[in-house]
Amino acid sequence: MTHIAWLGKKSPFCGNVIYGMSTTNALRQRGHKTSFIHFDNPTNLVSPKTSLLANDPDVSLPYLIKSQLYTIPSPRALRELRESLERLKPDVVHASLTLSPLDFRLPELCQQINVPLVATFHPPYDSKLRNLTASTQQLTYQLYAPSLAKYDKVIVFSIEQAEVLSKLGVDNSRIEVIPNGVDTDQWKPAASATENPQTTDIRKRLGVERNFLYMGRIAAEKNIEALLKAWQGVDTTGCQLVIVGDGPLRPTLESNFMPTEKNKILWWGYESDVATKVAILQSTEVFILPSLVEGLSLALLEAMSTGVACIATDAGADGEVLKEGAGITISTENVTAQLKTLLPVIKEQPTLTTELGRRARERVLKEYTLEKNIDSLEKLYKRIL
Repeated sequence: MTHIAWLGKKSPFCGNVIYGMSTTNALRQRGHKTSFIHFDNPTNLVSPKTSLLANDPDVSLPYLIKSQLYTIPSPRALRELRESLERLKPDVVHASLTLSPLDFRLPELCQQINVPLVATFHPPYDSKLRNLTASTQQLTYQLYAPSLAKYDKVIVFSIEQAEVLSKLGVDNSRIEVIPNGVDTDQWKPAASATENPQTTDIRKRLGVERNFLYMGRIAAEKNIEALLKAWQGVDTTGCQLVIVGDGPLRPTLESNFMPTEKNKILWWGYESDVATKVAILQSTEVFILPSLVEGLSLALLEAMSTGVACIATDAGADGEVLKEGAGITISTENVTAQLKTLLPVIKEQPTLTTELGRRARERVLKEYTLEKNIDSLEKLYKRIL
């Protein structure tokens, strides 16, 4: 079996964290050895002290700043990473890139210790550059491309994302398209109330039978304000918009968009319990993702796998996921206007949402399972070794 040194994130919570934890857990279940290396020792600049294994079964590297978007490592992080890899002696290093200056040093380091280097590169994007956020993300791709060209393999989630990197100079032979995947045995429709009593409890807490859901980070690039404007711009009597998540824009949006009798809104807040998130999705009729930029949204795949009808913008790979009638795709431009048109139709057509949910589940089972993702990873490791 292969020994993989996985360089990624365990906190703060984001899609990168979910990807790293679910992938390494699945690899271990198949008999591979994984060593998780991540930033988890904040550095005191006055009296810097750290330990390679401080409070962590794997390897903790020192950092100066860590957020959902980027990480600034300590000056000692590269040395400690080298020492860790020399001690661990992995067969391959797999970096789920954390948007850190360390990302640019990895190719040279792995060449020196003679270990193959694989990257998963998944910053959000919109290749059509239809908004300022997309233009900003394009700069990230331009900045990373010269360094990614030195990795042995670069994993991306979609053909479109591969084309973006190819145009920026990354050789096609180094790029591997391996879509993200979800555990379809965990994220599945509720067969009955007796199978998942928690779903019955969640439905009681939600209080409304027809729930429309956004689940994810509440930040500018997610464009939740456009969804809220659309929700309050049409008559949604008998339905409820549920916002699950947290982020920098939540206080402002929550105060500006108060629930009314005509337009019910439930601000659920951050939810860490996976079983509760499954139950919320099993109690949801429609999932809406109005993002300006995306990579390949795990929340969208989880909703589809749970059999929920999905509406999402065509940012990143999300439009590709919803092909073949698996959902409704809208443009990242004029999201509010498009949703104002769609929401009344969806409200009046519950049979349509049932059919969309069925097709969404089928699409995930065909293309986006965690099992298929790990199969592709194993084949990639075998080839480069």
